[in-house]
Amino acid sequence: MQAGRRYSLWQTLNWTRGSIVIFLLYDSMVVGLFYIFRWEWLIIPWQPISLIGIAVAFYLGFKNNSSYERLWEARKIWGGIVNTSRTFTIMARDFITNEHAKNTRTDAELKKIHTVLVHRHIAWLYALTFQLRKIQEWEHKSKDDIAFRKHLGLESDELKYTELKNYISNDDFKYIMSKGNRASHLLSLQSSHFLKLKLEGLIEDFRHMELEKLLGVMFDLQGKSERIKNFPFPRQYATANYFFVCLFIALLPFGMLNAFGVTDGSMLVWLAVPFSMIASWVFWMMESIGEYSENPFEGLYNDVPITSMTRSIEIDIRQMLDEINLPEPIQPKGEHKILI
Repeated sequence: MQAGRRYSLWQTLNWTRGSIVIFLLYDSMVVGLFYIFRWEWLIIPWQPISLIGIAVAFYLGFKNNSSYERLWEARKIWGGIVNTSRTFTIMARDFITNEHAKNTRTDAELKKIHTVLVHRHIAWLYALTFQLRKIQEWEHKSKDDIAFRKHLGLESDELKYTELKNYISNDDFKYIMSKGNRASHLLSLQSSHFLKLKLEGLIEDFRHMELEKLLGVMFDLQGKSERIKNFPFPRQYATANYFFVCLFIALLPFGMLNAFGVTDGSMLVWLAVPFSMIASWVFWMMESIGEYSENPFEGLYNDVPITSMTRSIEIDIRQMLDEINLPEPIQPKGEHKILI
């Protein structure tokens, strides 16, 4: 996520530099053919081009609105994860006591139980983050995108999971690494641990049910995140929008000839090049923004910053246990101020 006030003009132009060059060359070729050979048949009336442009604009609006909804839903889901994590921490800390215990524990032993549960929850957050960063077939994989992820340290890599050893036992780590959906199995371990504590009398029935309900909320939030990650913006809509924009951009300089090429031999015809290029760039930018917003977990510029949010949650809930030597919050990286 871009954490500055806005992208600068240079950043925006640099992002679309390849397209701008293509538009410049294509529009110059069309105008050059008209100017040199006087091929007046290249001139297309504005009416059919305007009709296509209106249809494309409506379709772009639909796609960008749908892409924004996916992005904003992802942000709301992770807002729910933030709140649920805080609730889980105070419930784990305050519900697990000696009040109904068969064999009372010392304060240090209770503290250790609280720490194990909260740290396992932090491991769940990181495991979910790693899973959501795994690149799907429909997500962006150009050389620039791969280099960008590498620069930010967001590559999808199995070695990332070794970081979980900082939060869970070796036995728990071996167990989850033998599974497919590691985040889900971390929640499963939490449930098993709650049952064990209930049988020992450290959690009474009502409190146990409340903690299990909270695990259900976490499963729900994880499932919603996975739905966005694993089900793309419908390809038929994305494909049609791409081709419609390309068609409009291809026809645009021929319509501009109608606006600037009416005077025989006039150099004004060359004004069709910059105006065609600008109009093409506007439509292409709208298409690109929608395309790069529809996958909010792919580890690029416009993502929901789930890594930073996970670190913030970790700091917050570990402070609730009065822990010290906490990690620093993740700051925006690079000149573009990208929050990961």
